[in-house]
Parts: sequence; structure tokens; C-alpha cells
Amino acid sequence: MLQLRKNIAISALAFIGTISTTATYADVTANIAASSNYLWRGQEQNGGDAAISGGIDYTHDSGFYAGTWTSNASWADDMTYELDLYAGFAGNFSQSVSYDVGYIYYTYPDAASSADTDLSEVYGNISVVGITFGAAVLATAAGSGDNTDFGDSLYLNVDYSFPVGSNGTEFTLHAGRYSGSYIGDTVIDYGASVSNSGFTFGLSNTDIAGTDLKVYLSYTKSFDL
Repeated sequence: MLQLRKNIAISALAFIGTISTTATYADVTANIAASSNYLWRGQEQNGGDAAISGGIDYTHDSGFYAGTWTSNASWADDMTYELDLYAGFAGNFSQSVSYDVGYIYYTYPDAASSADTDLSEVYGNISVVGITFGAAVLATAAGSGDNTDFGDSLYLNVDYSFPVGSNGTEFTLHAGRYSGSYIGDTVIDYGASVSNSGFTFGLSNTDIAGTDLKVYLSYTKSFDL
């Protein structure tokens, strides 16, 4: 579920047009990634196996963005892949404070009809000098049918990223809390990762009984369209 992003990073380069005498720009990029383990909120989405993912993103200089992302996934019957669609607005309140708000729809087109896997969320993030505070609220869910109400789950997270040395290496600490009637028991996830030049090495775990610390390695490449 879009974990290889999820601090959705959108960039690229394409000239769109003009409004009166003011130039307006839009950027389009694509990305492809490989990971030894696809984790979403600390939980495996592909049975602990490696995953290949990719997406296309559009962003406008107004702050609007939209995109799609896909990965192999296998956590429900007959499921082989996940497809996410999202849109939102991102910008800066000041040089040190930025925001990102949007809507994301997680869909699993080939999962068994009885699995009722699709769901959507509205999310918001505030970043202040390397610290990001995030919240994602359930909007809709096929799994609960007509009994699902907006807000039946809430995911809260805090991430702290900072540079290590002068060669572009970044270290990130993460903690999250997933709760609500939609998921039942509250789940805490936490981890740490180090990234450089598209490579990320990370550790992740949850407080779910019987789970073990997970180690993963991923590589992401982005390019202009």
C-alpha cells in the first residue's frame, strides 16, 4: 500500500502553458523500485517476498498533484497486485514548514471477490525541520460494506529524518499507530532506515504478537517524462 513512497515524493519537468502573461509549469515523472520485502505500516504485503513497483506522478506549480502506483502484492486470496490512485495539494507555509493533504484509493483488481480488499483514505502531513507528523483517516472500505463509516480507522505517524555526513546519506526514524473499529486491535509499528543515491536499508517491526524484526533493502529510480 504505497509504502515505498509514502512520504509521496513528486518531481519532474514539463512545460504546460501560460495563463495571461504568467508561465505555468507542470511536472511529470515516473519511478520504478525493487524491494526485498514490501511493508505497509510495518506489515508484509507480499508474503515476505521481494516486490517490484512503479508509478507515474503529475504535479502543478499551484501545489496540486496526482498519480498512480502499482506493486505486486499477495495478502488476500487470488491477489497478485495492488494499484493505488491519489491526488492532493502540497506546499510550504514557510521555509521550514511544509504541508501535504490528499486522498488515496487502494485497489486490488484481481483479488477474490469475497476478499473485499479495496479501501480509501484522506491524509495530511505537516513537516517541520526534518520532523513529519502525519494522519490518515479511513474514507471508504469494501471490507465492511454499508457498515463502514468515515473515520473507522486512524493512522498516526511521526518520522524524523536528518543528514549523516556530507555525501547525501539520510537517516530516518519512524513510529506509527494504526487504530479503529475497521482494523480491530491497535497496531504500533516502528523502524529506522538509512538512504543514499536511491538505495534504502531499513529495519521495521510491530507490536503484533509473534512478529519478528524485518530487514529490507530497496532501490528506487525516478526519471522525467
